[in-house]
Amino acid sequence: MSQDLAENVIDIRQSITIQLRSNHYPPVPLSMVEPCIEAIYAVSEGDTQRAIQLPDGVTWRGSVTAPAYAIVEGHHLGPWCSYDDSDHDDY
Repeated sequence: MSQDLAENVIDIRQSITIQLRSNHYPPVPLSMVEPCIEAIYAVSEGDTQRAIQLPDGVTWRGSVTAPAYAIVEGHHLGPWCSYDDSDHDDY
C-alpha cells in the first residue's frame, strides 16, 4: 500500500497523512506529517543523518530531534524517497 500511495497520490502531504493514519496502529499523530516530509527530502538528498525537529511532545530516544533515516525507517517512507536503492535496502 505504501508504494501505491507514493506513486499515485499527487499531493505528498495527503499521501503521507494517509500513510501515517491508515498504515500504522495506533495511527501516527498528524503533527508528524511535516517532519516525515522533511525526512523524505533529507534522505533523498543523501543526508540520512540530518537532524529533523520533532513536534512538541514527541521524542526519539529522549531527544527532540531524530535523524532523517530513523523517521523514514520508522514510518515506512522508503517509497517516497528517491535514492540509489542499493545503498538503502532497509528503508
